[in-house]
Amino acid sequence: MASGHEILVDHLSLRLKNEDILQNIQMRFASGHIYGLVGRNGSGKSMLMKCISGFIHATSGRVLYDGRVVGEDVDFIPNMGVIIETPGFISCYSGFKNLKLLAGLKGNIGRPEIQSAMEAVGLDPDAKKTVGAYSLGMRQRLGIAQAIMEEPDVLILDEPFNGLDTEGVHQIRELIKSYNSENHIIILASHIEEDIRMLCDTVLTMEKGTLKSVTSPQ
Repeated sequence: MASGHEILVDHLSLRLKNEDILQNIQMRFASGHIYGLVGRNGSGKSMLMKCISGFIHATSGRVLYDGRVVGEDVDFIPNMGVIIETPGFISCYSGFKNLKLLAGLKGNIGRPEIQSAMEAVGLDPDAKKTVGAYSLGMRQRLGIAQAIMEEPDVLILDEPFNGLDTEGVHQIRELIKSYNSENHIIILASHIEEDIRMLCDTVLTMEKGTLKSVTSPQ
């Protein structure tokens, strides 16, 4: 039976260029839940996600994953899928070739898993179109496919619905809901209230780098 995971954000603060970006954030994230981050632009949502992921190290405080300190005991959260800001890909390669190159870094998955992830987000893995010819929505779909293709225990999605049409939003919502399980932690940020209300069981409201409230929209 799969065991759950835990992320503990322990009194985390971040200061960059003499500006307080995050201030004394304290939060526990547990498997089996979908957490939504809400707040205005500049409230600290993306920076908190980067600190949790291990891409940025906090000025003070720490992030622990299953008791291990991110940035000390482990460089990044192991088995993590993440999309923060605009996904970056090699524009002259197809979507499938981009994901194949990324998958080769770990060597955990092969063609079937890549194909399955692309199909799950509504992309054709056999299409020859290069990523440079992709629309914004197609690039977003490819970024989400990259995040889920290795079936990570932790899924961090910053504005995953950017650039998607109505059909795409519905498709990705259903994908996120289907991915939620007792062994997965899902953290997402969206400026669309309906996304948060439909998907998240716990909502973190951020304001000027502080965690103002933690509520349930149910």
